[in-house]
Amino acid sequence: MPEHTSGTQHAPTGRRLEVDDVIVVEPAKMKLALRGAFVGNFMEWYDFGIYGYLAVTMTKVFTAGMPDSLGLTVTLLGFAVSFLVRPFGGMILGPIGDRIGRQKVLYFTMAIMAVSTALIGMLPSAAQAGGFWVIIPLYLLKMTQGFSTGGEFAGATTYVSEFSPDKDRGYWASKLNVGSYLGFAAGATVVALTTLTTENLLGIEGAMVEWGWRIPFLLAIPLGAIAIYFRMRIPEPPGFEETKELQHEQPPTDPHDLQYRHGLGSLVRVYWKQILIGISIVAAEGTAGYALTSYMPTYLEKDLGISNLNAAIATVPVLVIMSLLLPTIGRWSDRVGRRRVYFLATGSSLVLMLPAFLILQTAPQAGMWVVFLALGIVAIPVAFFVSMTASALPALFPTAARFSGMGITYNLAASLFAGTTPLIADLLVNATAGSWISPFMPALWIMTFSAIAVLAVLAMRETGARPLLGSVPTVATRAEAQELVATQDENPFIDTRTMPLRVVPGRGRSAGRG
Repeated sequence: MPEHTSGTQHAPTGRRLEVDDVIVVEPAKMKLALRGAFVGNFMEWYDFGIYGYLAVTMTKVFTAGMPDSLGLTVTLLGFAVSFLVRPFGGMILGPIGDRIGRQKVLYFTMAIMAVSTALIGMLPSAAQAGGFWVIIPLYLLKMTQGFSTGGEFAGATTYVSEFSPDKDRGYWASKLNVGSYLGFAAGATVVALTTLTTENLLGIEGAMVEWGWRIPFLLAIPLGAIAIYFRMRIPEPPGFEETKELQHEQPPTDPHDLQYRHGLGSLVRVYWKQILIGISIVAAEGTAGYALTSYMPTYLEKDLGISNLNAAIATVPVLVIMSLLLPTIGRWSDRVGRRRVYFLATGSSLVLMLPAFLILQTAPQAGMWVVFLALGIVAIPVAFFVSMTASALPALFPTAARFSGMGITYNLAASLFAGTTPLIADLLVNATAGSWISPFMPALWIMTFSAIAVLAVLAMRETGARPLLGSVPTVATRAEAQELVATQDENPFIDTRTMPLRVVPGRGRSAGRG
């Protein structure tokens, strides 16, 4: 029997799939859509990269005079406050995206992200302002970033998943997180080059604290302009447009109808199981991912005595190699299924995290090659996790509620667990300082959520190589559409009860035709 979620059908019993029902995504449109989503994620993670690698420097800028440990905690709170606001961004921008369109919301989030990042680079230091009050506008700008990010990643994953052909969705959607990690690597690289230029080549002692820290943030102006240009040109996913049109023609009244337009309350009541599954998986992914990207720079510099420059030099190659492998893992998931890859992600996290942190303890004596090795080990489960995010998680929800569902699910997990990882890991290390377990507390934190995610994956339905819930099939060519229709009776993945089909077959739909 085909897998489906119960819902009121718009088509009469026995309505068969026709060729003109199938969405054909032309390659040029797919690439344009991917570029538009890619640049936004690149920009979002560029900011994470520069803030993470400048955390110790910004402690000296914004909390000069505080004890070092307290100052670093205050700076890392900038991460935490931005993530605490993310669910509000998801709850507000997600439903808007389900009503007015994905493209409009993604354009808005990109503009807000670019402006707020650049404004951080224009803030006065504590010394210039004459007090610690300057941390307040820093927090406010980080909160603004958090609000926009609440709609950015949920919207981008929704957008790319809806544009991708069903049988290749894992491959195309995984490229979204290539942008994420290349953006982070770019942020780390910019920080490293700025440090190298100002303090090593120019020989200006303290230049990074005085003014050099501003440069990476101000680069958000040209980067943001490029991203906004791409966002202005991307089209709406044809599957979303079809659902929106059908909602207007035949407004559903049953909240269990897959085409129903949900409010926050009804969304949680109907899709609570999918939300819990998604939160559990994102918590495991986020704690591992943010430990690698946002916490490691601080951990290497503060706890292991490795310089900011060397920490960046060690991390960037690992992130670049990992990001380039994501499409391969994504394509593999199209063949073997999302759940198998998620089991590899959770299993490798449980097995490898403690050895990775054990190896890191030898870095001050053994040298930088040990740091490369340890970070590479941490990157293994992270790669399995993040290659699935944009294909597996949006598939938990129907098209009519996908942006809203992702906005709540992803951002609640990111806010409560992932984004607080740098702060909580640092607090756990400090709280157990002097004991043998102290260096391994971040690993144990990550492993806890990986264990919970195993249960979530067991409860998750397989979504690989299938049409998205509440949408008609999406293919790459007209010939594929014809073959799909001809073999629909033997295809276990085709269930027209979950599709927005009219009584009379509608117009031919193509992502490449107007």
